[in-house]
Amino acid sequence: MGTDAAGHVARSTTGPHSGTRSVTQGGASMRTFLRTADGVAIDSVYERREGGSPNGSGKGSVNGDGKGVRDDSPGLALVVAHGFTGDADRPHVRRVARVLARYGAVVTFSFRGHGRSGGHSTVGDREVLDLAAAVGWARELGHTRVVTVGFSMGGSVVLRHAALEAGGVDAVVSVSAPARWFYRGTAPMRRLHWLVTRPSGRLVGRYGLRTRIHHRQWDPVPLSPVEAVPRIAPTPLLVVHGDRDAYFPLDHPRMLADAAGEHGELWVEHGMGHAENAAPEPLLGRIGDWAAAQAG
Repeated sequence: MGTDAAGHVARSTTGPHSGTRSVTQGGASMRTFLRTADGVAIDSVYERREGGSPNGSGKGSVNGDGKGVRDDSPGLALVVAHGFTGDADRPHVRRVARVLARYGAVVTFSFRGHGRSGGHSTVGDREVLDLAAAVGWARELGHTRVVTVGFSMGGSVVLRHAALEAGGVDAVVSVSAPARWFYRGTAPMRRLHWLVTRPSGRLVGRYGLRTRIHHRQWDPVPLSPVEAVPRIAPTPLLVVHGDRDAYFPLDHPRMLADAAGEHGELWVEHGMGHAENAAPEPLLGRIGDWAAAQAG
């Protein structure tokens, strides 16, 4: 399942990881390359819920600090969509996965052009296909409930995926996401536009940030996050944003929340900066609580 470049729904006639490399298993985790609807290999990691089994039927356990691990979300999988220049092995992505594993199984993956995945980044456009493959893998592994959790670029991708793949997920969490495209109102976003649009910037991205960026501009321009949000209803939506986000000021999450109406919820986090690196562990735990409750 996925969308084509124009934002139309495109469905694969094969399973989400047909023709990929063999699955590598180790203890409570598996790693494989998923194949997207447009043929890109996406490096993906599956981890069981802490103290549980792949289908969420475990009885719970005690974690390292002596606190009981939640076991109120059998069947739940959380699919994490990282921000631009991240990947499945980055420490901040692993930290997110570690916390969310207390609430359900976790799928992390590297978007196209990032980490060990193939292809080139389109900075939020065709990445919807990458997320669709990861969600499909979670469903194939037997998870009856799936929640997507995206950060920054990944936050925009989870919104567009939920809008274009009606009924594909049970709840959506978007953290530090833009509401509209081509925003240049902050210095970090002006630097990002240089990185994406200039040949010299793309070289810095490739060799300095391990991110291969596509040289073509969007054609057509994909559905914007704020345009996608009304199409998500009635799927529950949580928008999370820090009041010290250096990339996107608070008018972005407020636009998203306004567009969501009654099916959306907005958390403005005091003192928080941008995306995964800035999200404290207690906030990630609250997101896990919300996901387990809404998906239930």
